[in-house]
Amino acid sequence: MSKRKVGAAHMPVGECITQVQEILRQRFCRQRVPDRPGGVEAQHKHLLGLLKRTAVHGESNSVLIVGPRGAGKTMLLKCVLRDLMEEKEVQKNLLQVHLNGLLQTDDRIALKEITRQLSLENVVGDKVFGSFSENLVFLLEALKKGDRSSSRPVLFVLDEFDLFAHHKNQTLLYNLFDVSQSAQTPIAVVGLTCRLDVLELLEKRVKSRFSHRQIHLLSSLTFPQYLERVQTQLSLPDDFPDENFAQNWNSSIKAVCEDKSVRDVLQRHFNSSKDHRTMNMLLMLCLSRVSVSKPTIKPADVLEASRMCFSDAKANMLHGLSILELCLIIAMKHLNDIYEGEPFNLQMVHNEFKKFLHRKSSSMYNFEQPVIMKAFEHLQQLELIRPVDGSSAKTQREYQLMRLMLDHSQIMEALQKYPQCPTDVKQWAMSAFG
Repeated sequence: MSKRKVGAAHMPVGECITQVQEILRQRFCRQRVPDRPGGVEAQHKHLLGLLKRTAVHGESNSVLIVGPRGAGKTMLLKCVLRDLMEEKEVQKNLLQVHLNGLLQTDDRIALKEITRQLSLENVVGDKVFGSFSENLVFLLEALKKGDRSSSRPVLFVLDEFDLFAHHKNQTLLYNLFDVSQSAQTPIAVVGLTCRLDVLELLEKRVKSRFSHRQIHLLSSLTFPQYLERVQTQLSLPDDFPDENFAQNWNSSIKAVCEDKSVRDVLQRHFNSSKDHRTMNMLLMLCLSRVSVSKPTIKPADVLEASRMCFSDAKANMLHGLSILELCLIIAMKHLNDIYEGEPFNLQMVHNEFKKFLHRKSSSMYNFEQPVIMKAFEHLQQLELIRPVDGSSAKTQREYQLMRLMLDHSQIMEALQKYPQCPTDVKQWAMSAFG
């Protein structure tokens, strides 16, 4: 009978690999909110009390959660919201609006998103508002069920809060903080940011309406804890269908984590970012190299995944440029060296390129002016160069000032990897000043 059990538990390698991929990918992609946030109990209690006063008693509040990336700001907020929504009174009453500074890049887009999340598109309809403030107040008024005590409280969560401070006139922040200070609809504004100097970005009128409450989180993760986390993330659970495969897998993961080269790689990742999302991206790349013919993760897989994580996207982009575009980049590099990073224009780049042509008898690099212009514009589209702030749009394109968005090391690294790069172009790039 025991033999039959063992036989039933044994699965083909292909099925085991499929199960491993499914279990670990779900683990990497779906961050589970912990039952109790470790090490931030005081901050959890403070934030929970703050939001409960808004949700239950209609008291408006504003607060900033500040801490480096990976410190657990989002996780803390998720824990608090989960605990808050367990209360029946809050469940049916509190409305939530989640905005992100990376997505809502200006106040007009943010207002549209607020309208969508509050399901007030039909109420707004084709109404025309004289100002942002009028529009926001209208939205909040539409949520009222009667007097102020029966108004539905709204929680505004602003992720990447510092980016909202770069919006024109900081209109969104001003109006949200203004509402939270006045006896209007009860709202709570929670900002999440990794910038410690975020208050310095706020205008005086915005700052005066902010409550100045800040909750600070510090990443106390040590490297041994980080290493343990990596091993835990890659290990299979006890209830895995094939117990023998799971034991072998977990043993191999332990061996990989004890390998010196792997530890060195993980130490580099730990030093650059303690963010679990960055770690999960590395582990996801390692997992993608597992197959039926190679059913375990090897140290070489971790090294290759790390190389991919740290690869320079802009330097890689240079590999797809034409020879002419590459020559223009080299000419810009020389101009940067000569003029110590001062901006340049197409005419200057073309003159620098001509110096290179004069040294060569070959006609393979002779291009017409419109072709060079087109190549220059393509580099601008790729954002390898960008116009100088405040440069006039009326200026002729040949004389519009630009800056190179690559440094010396990126260009030289790309040249070494560029497929079949002509030797004279490489030599020109390595020469002192063109």
